[in-house]
Amino acid sequence: MIVVITPEELVQNETEIINALFKEGLDLLHIRKPFINSEEMKDFIPNIHSEFHHQLVLHSHHDLAERFNISRFHFREIDRQNDLFKSFADRTISTSVHDIETFNELSEDWEYAFISPVFPSISKKGHGENSNILCEIKKRNNSNVKLIALGGIHEKNINEFFNSRVDGVALLGAIWESNEPLDIFRKCRKSVLS
Repeated sequence: MIVVITPEELVQNETEIINALFKEGLDLLHIRKPFINSEEMKDFIPNIHSEFHHQLVLHSHHDLAERFNISRFHFREIDRQNDLFKSFADRTISTSVHDIETFNELSEDWEYAFISPVFPSISKKGHGENSNILCEIKKRNNSNVKLIALGGIHEKNINEFFNSRVDGVALLGAIWESNEPLDIFRKCRKSVLS
């Protein structure tokens, strides 16, 4: 599984790139836009073809889900710890963790969890430089929740994850900081499929 996470800020041609990524085989898109309001989100989502809305995951503005036929929500670690996800029992939910011990304790309420940072981040300079998560993944014992690697993943290192105990990867910086995001996605997807 390959997941792409949107950049926090709106970028030029973003929804055109998103639509093209879905046409290339993108599994899920996480819409993570902490700095846009509900009206801006209402303007953003319709630019993504409606045939892909069931593959969208909202990090915020959950109230817009019905309007756009979105059934997937993501909750940050702090939201999970405060039980903010419990009022969304009828939705497919995902979350984030930063160590394998926390992942191993997740209940089967969660479809999957991001674990990060596995490598130094591409989009957040200096983040994850001393990470040992890739080694920690060997301690995975929770088979009820899918594990998605996040952080510093690109076309040259993506294969390392599928030889470990992960079920997928999430791309952010590799896509949005590239002048050729579709080319990068194609290379990553080819590596995953081969």
